[in-house]
Amino acid sequence: MTTVSSIHTARSARSARSSGTDRCTVVASEEGVPLVTGERVEYANFDYAASAPCLTPVAEALAEALPRYASVHRGAGHHSQVSTEAYERARRSVARFLGVRSRPADSVVFVRGTTDALNLLARAVPEGCTVVVFESEHHAGLLPWEHPASRAGRVVRLPLPATPGAAVEAARTALRGAPEGPRLLCVTAASNVTGEIWPVGELVEAAHAEGARVAVDAAQYVPHLPFSLAETGADYVALSAHKLYAPFGSGVLAGRADWLREATPYLSGGGATRLVTEHDVVWNDLPARHEAGSPNVLGAVALAAACDTLTPRTQGSLHIRESALLERLRAGLAGIDGVTELTLWGDEHPRVGIVSFTVDGLPADLLAAALSAEYGIGVRDGLFCAHPLTRHLLPEGHGQAVRASLGVGTTREHVDRLVGAVADLVARGPRWEYADCDGRLAPVPDPDRAF
Repeated sequence: MTTVSSIHTARSARSARSSGTDRCTVVASEEGVPLVTGERVEYANFDYAASAPCLTPVAEALAEALPRYASVHRGAGHHSQVSTEAYERARRSVARFLGVRSRPADSVVFVRGTTDALNLLARAVPEGCTVVVFESEHHAGLLPWEHPASRAGRVVRLPLPATPGAAVEAARTALRGAPEGPRLLCVTAASNVTGEIWPVGELVEAAHAEGARVAVDAAQYVPHLPFSLAETGADYVALSAHKLYAPFGSGVLAGRADWLREATPYLSGGGATRLVTEHDVVWNDLPARHEAGSPNVLGAVALAAACDTLTPRTQGSLHIRESALLERLRAGLAGIDGVTELTLWGDEHPRVGIVSFTVDGLPADLLAAALSAEYGIGVRDGLFCAHPLTRHLLPEGHGQAVRASLGVGTTREHVDRLVGAVADLVARGPRWEYADCDGRLAPVPDPDRAF
């Protein structure tokens, strides 16, 4: 008979045999993608910052979990018990991955993603809390504090800092000048527009010196580099599974438990309740307090599998490889006339695998459409849910940018194809006609393509 312990033992044995980066691969279609010319080519995915493809060990963990998939915590049946243990084991894996401090000081709450996590925190901060954010934040870190349901009393938006040091001093000054009472600094670990890494350690030190807490949006950081609450001293961290090579709409808010424990449950419903009577409700303790409804078991299992695969050693090896690819991409784009890379702190500042750029004479949406239809390259165009930052960095005459982001499945051939395609489009322009189709540019006529 298959038992919970036998499943765990088998998975641990496989993990031990496949340590390192040998199994850190992504699931990809062997059919390639169609071009307007009728050819098919291997897909060159440069949209990792939006959603990373599924890691092979993640897909295997999901395949293993599906036959015993059931609702957790409230079922006596075997499948429910197996799923419950898998769900809570996933929580422990995420805690290890993020360097979560021991309970009851910290808690790990499963949510739908980074946006959901920071909206939960905005409803959990003490009433009247002063929240300090930079205008450079992704909307997930910028907007929840001003939502009508937020308990924040005052939101201080800081302008874009000229240097990392200026960011630390601006945060220190803003927190020092805030009214007495709870204060929170929310900051990204790595920009989703430029890839530039923020000085989280220094910001935490400055905030703590002023008696404030720090929440870190690590959505773009953790797919590339290890992050630890214990080592950085940060109070909260949020991430999204779909950026960490794990599909199925899951995410995490991890960190100090006291504000979360004292807050009204994020959602009202089953699972968050301990007792409901005709006249009263007794709410559960953490983490169930903020996980009302039937939890996303498969999402948690997928996220945990990604966390177990991306060990610090594995991430270190991947980062070395990724850095070489990133340098090759940036150098290639820099050699093309009319290409401008967006950067807040200069070309030499450390960054993860993200490059946003503009091309003179080629609107971003047209460039992205042509790269896809004519070269089989997937990029992102727009303002990347960080409108204030992106608009500030855009060269004059450009309303949007193109973002190329890379990760585990990126190859040198992909990088060279992207650089060559941009150079070709600059020199000759698109070879096809494009027109608006449901809000996006598409080739016209659009050949019948089977996806």
